Amino acid sequence: MKIELFYAPGCERCAPVKAELQAAAAMIGDVEWYEVNVLDSLDRAVELGVLTLPTLAIDGELVFAALPTPVQLRQALLKRIGHD
Repeated sequence: MKIELFYAPGCERCAPVKAELQAAAAMIGDVEWYEVNVLDSLDRAVELGVLTLPTLAIDGELVFAALPTPVQLRQALLKRIGHD
């Protein structure tokens, strides 16, 4: 599963929870974590419809338009792999 965290440098909301989100995702298993700087990857952000930062996409689908909690991310990932 591919997770992309879209952010901009200096994002005050991203830094404090980024490690917690990455740890929550890693608990699910086979997860690829990418941090996408929108200034460097604007085309990718536009392609997915990113309008606000931070935003989180899972497998190329914009899932969280606002930064989720680690619990919300874990629940979304478990649902994707069929573990409701």
